[in-house]
Amino acid sequence: MSTHTQLHPDPSTTIWAEVVLPLPLAHTYTYHIPEQWATQVQRGVRVEVPFGKGKYYAGLVWRVHNTKPSHPTKPILSVLDAQPIVSEPQLQLWEWIATYYAATLGEVMDVALPTYFKLSSERMIVLSPLFDDDADTPHSPQIQPIVQALRIRETLPIGELRKILGRKSIMPIVKQLLDQRMVYIKETIRERYKARTASCIRLADPYHDHPELIQEAFERCGRSERQAHALLALVQLSQKKAHVTKKELIQIAGVDYGVLRALERKGVLTSYELQVSRLFADDDADEGLPPAHAPLSTAQASALQHIERHFAERRPVLLHGVTSSGKTRLYITLMQKVLQQGGQILYLVPEVALTTQLFRRLRQYFSQKEILAYHHRLAPNERIELWQAVRAGHGIITGARSALLLPFTNLQLIIVDEAHDPSYKQTDPAPRYQARDAAVWYAHHLDIPILLGTATPSVESYFNAQRGKYGLVTLQERYGGISLPQMQVADVCAARRKKQLRSHFTPLLLEEIARVIAQNEQVILFQNRRGFATALRCQQCGWAAQCQYCDVTLTYHKQFNNLQCHYCGYQEHISQQCPACQSTELVLKGFGTEKIEDELKILFPDARIGRLDRDMARSKKQLEKVLIQFETQQLDILVGTQMVTKGLDFAHVGLIGILSADQLWRFPDFRATERAFQLMVQVAGRAGRRNKQGKVIIQTEDTTHPVLHEVLAHDYAAFFSREIRERQQFGYPPWQRLIKITVKHKTPATANEAAKLLAHELRKELGEAILGPAIPLVGRIRSWYLLDLLIKLPPKTLKLAHAKQLVRQLIDQLRQREGLTTTRWAIDVDP
Repeated sequence: MSTHTQLHPDPSTTIWAEVVLPLPLAHTYTYHIPEQWATQVQRGVRVEVPFGKGKYYAGLVWRVHNTKPSHPTKPILSVLDAQPIVSEPQLQLWEWIATYYAATLGEVMDVALPTYFKLSSERMIVLSPLFDDDADTPHSPQIQPIVQALRIRETLPIGELRKILGRKSIMPIVKQLLDQRMVYIKETIRERYKARTASCIRLADPYHDHPELIQEAFERCGRSERQAHALLALVQLSQKKAHVTKKELIQIAGVDYGVLRALERKGVLTSYELQVSRLFADDDADEGLPPAHAPLSTAQASALQHIERHFAERRPVLLHGVTSSGKTRLYITLMQKVLQQGGQILYLVPEVALTTQLFRRLRQYFSQKEILAYHHRLAPNERIELWQAVRAGHGIITGARSALLLPFTNLQLIIVDEAHDPSYKQTDPAPRYQARDAAVWYAHHLDIPILLGTATPSVESYFNAQRGKYGLVTLQERYGGISLPQMQVADVCAARRKKQLRSHFTPLLLEEIARVIAQNEQVILFQNRRGFATALRCQQCGWAAQCQYCDVTLTYHKQFNNLQCHYCGYQEHISQQCPACQSTELVLKGFGTEKIEDELKILFPDARIGRLDRDMARSKKQLEKVLIQFETQQLDILVGTQMVTKGLDFAHVGLIGILSADQLWRFPDFRATERAFQLMVQVAGRAGRRNKQGKVIIQTEDTTHPVLHEVLAHDYAAFFSREIRERQQFGYPPWQRLIKITVKHKTPATANEAAKLLAHELRKELGEAILGPAIPLVGRIRSWYLLDLLIKLPPKTLKLAHAKQLVRQLIDQLRQREGLTTTRWAIDVDP
């Protein structure tokens, strides 16, 4: 890496580049392009640039120009890519997301690029040219292995010295090396990605090119039957496969590596390394599973015609189909048409659980190499290989919201499944974008069709359809004529008064669980809280175990036998005595999925019970294991959080139980009733999806709430009509546009001062559109005190753009104000 810094380049021969760094910086930074890189630097490639004191980053070239800046510039040190790694449409999407959601390009870049593309410098040690190994200077025993390693590798990350020396404390040794001028410190950028390889074996020359000489190869095996057997197995495998791995040959021939080494020494075999994909289990497997092309029903065929007509009119399409109406089958038909034309498809889903099950389902229609799944649980090397596959024009990409930011080169269709789901909205960190809305913009920008599919549309999406902005297509019946599930309310208060409540279960729910299990069907129980108990309280003084860093009670997890904070991850052992009054009368209050699972094992000792929540799905393999167990009827009852509501398709579910339904709509948020309706309808839709009508029991203490009756009637129209009137009355989306600004500081007085100053300045231009500041539901998270400001504006693009620009300007000014420099600000557009 070059260490030369040219601050005053010749303006007659120099061009400049605006570079985006993967940091939350408000602007791009200008670097001059040395002559040797002039032909290689272009928009979308990564370049190595110095930034700050002794730091180096892989930045992305945003623009190349010949306008001389008014300040001295540093040079681009090297070009890391031969071709742009980010396509032009992708860069335009980045710019729109940064502008609309009041984020920086660096924040968008940080979310969009795989980790291995976002290189930064590391401290390295380099052997000094002044070092004389023959000198009489005494060295400690630890220095010699370091010197040997440096002679082999030239540079070493300081962190690797721990491995070389086998000790944790290394800084004194580093100091000794520096003091004696044996090494010096260097900052450099390292590429960490390594391709996966497989050790393969084949016939050596001349046998590989002249099969007629194979008899001579067998003669060279001598009297060794094992060598001859290995050679025969290799010949047979080579007729079926282009590449044979050593591991595969050893397994089939029943020999060991010693036999292969002996054949290599005799010149019969030769080994080589083959680069293989991390994305496919078998690189030679091109065929999908046996086709399962169920014919389209009359309703599906009609819906498909309407969808294609709206596509021809260049309008986004909202597909409002009841649960199990066959929306996925329509998606597949549309995807097949695009693949035949050689195009790419983006299939967005809200949850990793869906990508896992959906991938298996799509394999019934498409070959393995036509589909890739992208989500946050991919290993870093898998992410970069998938990125490269998308750039190469791979066909179908299914994934969660970040899949929208992949470098498509021939995208021709976007499908957003479960388009209502709040998981499409990024909350933290910035950019706080809504992937569904960004996908609609991207489709319009590329002039390609987009389909939003859901059984419970968001109020904004349905409003757009009612106004003609979106095309609306409906599917009102389930595929195969199966009726929607029978819905029934279980009154928890009435059961409690009659002393019929067993733990947290009403008699009706327990009777139905027993009936369904006896019929060899399955049960899903939905509780929107994980853990065993939601609080540990003192009976005497009312004390509750609180997180040290957040204003929330700690949740008890029996699995780990500790109290946990679900906001910051803080953990502590469960108390045996109240710290406030020393009473031992401590009780666990509330219940979550873990407690439900525990009590079901007592009530139904013969039932096979599983749980699906974040604690049980910490890895991709754990998640897949639970889903496969339930899908193959290895479990009778599945207890879960929202993960069980999101479009999962199980054939044998006869009963759904919704516990504590009233907690869903009591949340202090203007979207609470909308989300309650969506959650209950979605989880109810998991029942009775194949052969017979399912049943849903909703346990609640509030049996009179209007949203409950709309769910019971499967009446989305009534829900939308009531909800849209209330939002108009109180000025919420889609009638008004919202921008939420959260002010954070470690000191409550500073947070209060910053929020009041911002509100005062905003009111000068926006007046009564500013609400707050106010303390949010959770007023302290990770020791940061929070205050919220809310801006309500009419849905006019110019006013919204002006407000966002004003907010950014004022925050930039307040950041420079004495006493507020450590304040954090979060801007959330369309919260």
